[in-house]
Amino acid sequence: MTITVWLGLGMTLVAGLLAGNSMLPMKFVKRWQWENTWLIFSLVSLVLIPWALACGLVHGLGSLYASLPASAYAAPLLFGAGWGIAQVLFGLSIARLGLALGYAIIIALGAVLGTLVPLFVQNRAVLGTSRGALILGGVLVMVIGIASSSWAGRLREGSVKKGGTYGRDVAIAVVCGLMAPMLNYAFAFGQPIAEAAVRMGTSKESAGYAVWPIALLGGLGPNLAYSIYLLQRNRTWGLFRGGWVRDGSMGLGMGIFWMGAMSLYGVGSVFLGVLGTSVGWALFQIFMIMTANLSGVLTGEWKGAPKSAVYRLSIGLALLAVATVLMALGNS
Repeated sequence: MTITVWLGLGMTLVAGLLAGNSMLPMKFVKRWQWENTWLIFSLVSLVLIPWALACGLVHGLGSLYASLPASAYAAPLLFGAGWGIAQVLFGLSIARLGLALGYAIIIALGAVLGTLVPLFVQNRAVLGTSRGALILGGVLVMVIGIASSSWAGRLREGSVKKGGTYGRDVAIAVVCGLMAPMLNYAFAFGQPIAEAAVRMGTSKESAGYAVWPIALLGGLGPNLAYSIYLLQRNRTWGLFRGGWVRDGSMGLGMGIFWMGAMSLYGVGSVFLGVLGTSVGWALFQIFMIMTANLSGVLTGEWKGAPKSAVYRLSIGLALLAVATVLMALGNS
């Protein structure tokens, strides 16, 4: 593999580390409720950071957007809106199922669809080659690894979770997983915006920053709407009068971690080449799952879990490592 591909792999790895820990600060919020934290997280990650990065790194951003036809914005906006709904469900799933199980279910579906849809639509010719066989083999191993991690999480939940809401919580996570890869669709099918940015003088590595504000603008509506609905229903607006030092910084940290991850993934996908939005997305999800599970272990989520659960988790993580190697080879 070339140095450029290795650089892409490294950036995708770091992106997975950041994304896998992006929800971790929520565990340390003391005074605020979910909706208070999520509102700050949404504003930071979906508005403040993406627009700041785009304005700073994309040459002539205003002129670029004005020069494009409305059709160039349709796919990223619509897919972004679908992802925005998934993002709300994601926050609820993590709060109800925990880091390990929530990530495993959601990312399992999101990883497979987010990898295969761009591959079939944009690079179908690769499927009949040895590279395609390695990539599809990696996807299969990834699914088995995620399934093992999910089963481990289910065994752990059986030992610590009480009540009859487990089926409903899992159903929410499944719906979220089906819609979660829409963010990758928004980025992959929003590449005409990036290509136009390159033509106007922006480097190829930075051109993706022109796509994120549009894609995330579509996702902003559902996140803001649900947060404000809960703030009104639960009468929790008043909590914003205090807790900014600790709880506010947790929401800020979530936003920085998450958008930092997406930024690195976007650049890493460029270095990975023409299959970047397929293979890169799969690797991004793998690194995210591994990080989330390890963070769950370190923060005590697996304390008291049966040995069978820990054993299946170990197998799942090992399989994900094998899937990483297969897909990296297929991309080389």
